[in-house]
Amino acid sequence: MTEAWVGLGSNLGHREGYLRAALAGLAGLGEVVCVSPVYETAPVGFLDQGAFLNAVACIRTALPAAEFMAGLQALERAGGRVRAMANGPRTIDLDLLFWGAEVVETEGLVVPHPRLHERAFVLAPLSDVAPGLVHPRLGKTVRELLSELGSLDGVVRQADSGADQ
Repeated sequence: MTEAWVGLGSNLGHREGYLRAALAGLAGLGEVVCVSPVYETAPVGFLDQGAFLNAVACIRTALPAAEFMAGLQALERAGGRVRAMANGPRTIDLDLLFWGAEVVETEGLVVPHPRLHERAFVLAPLSDVAPGLVHPRLGKTVRELLSELGSLDGVVRQADSGADQ
């Protein structure tokens, strides 16, 4: 069994509903072990779009990494995800952040996620549930990576947080 860490994001339509539906779908890929609080975050990259809701979940799975990733992409399609532009608006975004303590590099998959250490919208919720998780390439904990970012402007934990609520 592998602990897969997945970042969830939505900034179109009923954002909370898309997060809840994605979490329900993740249960079909393995056991959902934990879910972070939900954060509202400013967009990154393409800035002319609405704010995101972001969370992180840990799923214990027996699937191989490539099959798990294919499952994430199927959940995105089921949630109405359209890939019209890089970093553009989306109903649901599911990113495979960590695959246990492994480094995976194939033509269609790179894990740990290559930019997670630069993204407060990933590190803040991840730090709530796994602050001591070590990035296998960088040798630093999630808490350390988050503190290196400095400002958390535009990343706000929601009062009644929890994507599964």
